[in-house]
Amino acid sequence: MNDYHHFKFTPSVWLVPALLLILMWFVFFLENSFNVDLTSHGILPRTVSGLQGIIFSPFLHGNLNHIANNSIPLFILTTALIYFYRDVSLKVMLYGILLSGLITWIIGRDSFHIGASSLIYVLVSFIFFKGMMTQYYRLMALSLTVVMIYGGLIWYVFPEVDKQISWEGHLAGLMTGFFFAVRFKTPDYKKAIQYNWEKPDFNPEEDMFMKHFDENGNFVNTPESEAEIQEENSVKYIYEFRETPKE
Repeated sequence: MNDYHHFKFTPSVWLVPALLLILMWFVFFLENSFNVDLTSHGILPRTVSGLQGIIFSPFLHGNLNHIANNSIPLFILTTALIYFYRDVSLKVMLYGILLSGLITWIIGRDSFHIGASSLIYVLVSFIFFKGMMTQYYRLMALSLTVVMIYGGLIWYVFPEVDKQISWEGHLAGLMTGFFFAVRFKTPDYKKAIQYNWEKPDFNPEEDMFMKHFDENGNFVNTPESEAEIQEENSVKYIYEFRETPKE
């Protein structure tokens, strides 16, 4: 199966992440320009009014450092998600916001939870676990790359690491990403090169190479086998003579 059918660069690969960042920064710009605080629209666990934060919280940030730290990983991870998992990318992002937000609303502390970090954890978790589950070399390489770059995020799902951050939102994102990796189906990626002995209909008795060995795996050196090997390895040159027509 050709990778081209699954991994194809289109404008949506960067356009969706760019629009997501623009929306985040636009909200942040409005807050600072008009001196308004939208934190009250974040997730307030186990309250009816706090349910609105499930939708709004990813676009709300407390300060410049907060939104800046979330912007780069969010863009990189959403780009990777859309490029490598195009068929399920929108489901992972949209349902990821909803489910991780709902889990945060259930398990979170009695304070407002805001920021896109929950979605970032959804993406890191999904890309890592899904890549390892596919056993496809390109997606596994992507998983390992994500671990090398963002593996340190795992520490921020524990309560005592930093009490100023929403570890509940991080944990909710991690759980959501793993659940989606198990739940959402992706194509059966096949190796780019498949050798004859890897094919389901492979018959060793009909394979020319396997005929050179006995039942114990020893090479059988016979005149016939040497002739076959020379025939298989020979390079044939075919010359064709054509008379050039005279003008």
